[in-house]
Amino acid sequence: MSVHFEERSGVVPCKTPWGSWYQTMEEVFIEVNVPHGTSAKEVKCHLGSRDIELLVKGKEIFKGKLFDTTMSDEATWTLEDKCLIRIILMKTNREAGNCWSSLLEGEYCANAWVQDQMQKKLTLERFQRENPGFDFSGAEITGNFAGGGPDFSSLQ
Repeated sequence: MSVHFEERSGVVPCKTPWGSWYQTMEEVFIEVNVPHGTSAKEVKCHLGSRDIELLVKGKEIFKGKLFDTTMSDEATWTLEDKCLIRIILMKTNREAGNCWSSLLEGEYCANAWVQDQMQKKLTLERFQRENPGFDFSGAEITGNFAGGGPDFSSLQ
């Protein structure tokens, strides 16, 4: 495929006071709005496998234990247009059923509707991977999609 599933289907962001975060089966994306004119030297970002910390101009934006484990050696952050920090975390558990309900343990939680939409999106992403000849980017699902949706692997 020439375009990734999430680029065609859109994302389900969880809004926060500092920006938003969203996820795919493999990654968690964090977008942090910072004052215009911020330089990379003013950003301190620690990306551990289980913890994260972001400071901008000496002010803590967030710090804490991540909802689940990530591959810290594959995590990255960038500063775009001197006003937006993008952080990409690689999940260690890349199953559709591994839908993070919050960014940090007990903080920046997705409300029930956003959590439901995130889980639907991950389930459709799983269906797309299992059926590469079909396009699920505009599909809607109802019913049992929690935990990654139904398992069709035993069907012939």
